[in-house]
Amino acid sequence: MSWVQIPQNSHFTIDNLPYGVFSTATNPTHRIGVAIGDFILDLKAIHHLFDDPKLLKSGEHVLTKPILNDFMTSSVVVSGTPIRRPNGQTKDDNATNPSFGPCRLLDFELEMAFFVGGEGNQLGQPIPIAKAEDNIFGMVLMNDWSARDIQKWEYVPLGPFLSKNFGTTISPWIVTTEALKPFRTTPFKQDPEPLDYLKDKNDFSLDINLTVDLKPANGQPTTITKTNFNYMYWTIKQQLAHHTITGCNVRPGDLLASGTISGPEPESFGSMLELTWRGTKPLTLADGSQRKFIQDGDEVILSGFCEKEGVRIGFGECRGVVLPSLSI
Repeated sequence: MSWVQIPQNSHFTIDNLPYGVFSTATNPTHRIGVAIGDFILDLKAIHHLFDDPKLLKSGEHVLTKPILNDFMTSSVVVSGTPIRRPNGQTKDDNATNPSFGPCRLLDFELEMAFFVGGEGNQLGQPIPIAKAEDNIFGMVLMNDWSARDIQKWEYVPLGPFLSKNFGTTISPWIVTTEALKPFRTTPFKQDPEPLDYLKDKNDFSLDINLTVDLKPANGQPTTITKTNFNYMYWTIKQQLAHHTITGCNVRPGDLLASGTISGPEPESFGSMLELTWRGTKPLTLADGSQRKFIQDGDEVILSGFCEKEGVRIGFGECRGVVLPSLSI
């Protein structure tokens, strides 16, 4: 029971008290609170900065181990922060030399991410998969903005860098693993069988419904993706166990992402690259306009929730509007 009035279909019910950092006009000090309904309950704790080791679901040997890339924490921003179209080097297939200019193939990636909790681990001491859950605090929505044409040119031999360092948007409230327990599911069947350090008989995935809306400037949003976190090949426990298997230390507040969440059907794909099949099959929006990739003024809105036996746990929204590139 709660004395706070909670709107019907709210993402933040009494069953879901997510954590987040906030401040007010009269008290600008950053502190931690929990969301319930349309209110924030102040816990008056300290605001910690977050690291962002980012896990990607791509590359060679994807079925034998999770693939890892590290990215800048400085450009991780909260929902509602505008994202500027980046400039960079690109090279057309028929061009002799690369050229410099605004990204032409701007994309979103529907992801989720989890914050490390617990005590973390000491340098040189891996976290066994059986203890991984003790070091996972909670989850957020994530949009890993991507410049596909810049990415294509820089990808070989060391992978993406400038194509993904200009902005990563996360939802403002961290939904705890405790709140998500009723929505655990059997993990994706892995073939080939993972190595022993990635096996855990108590491992789980999560039934999280995910949606992406695309809203053009001065237009109405169009739902372009409906998918589920349960499609992920690797579990969050496997990701943390693999990340630390070399003895890499993690600390409370570190952020690890899932990689793009795509289902088996076209309407469940988690990026414009997949939804438009590399721009060959444009999407038609509610206002009749078409999109191959994200245009200036477009707003990408991620949302997610779990629902079972009348209990609904929401993540809120993860949104960002695209600003034009700077003239350099």
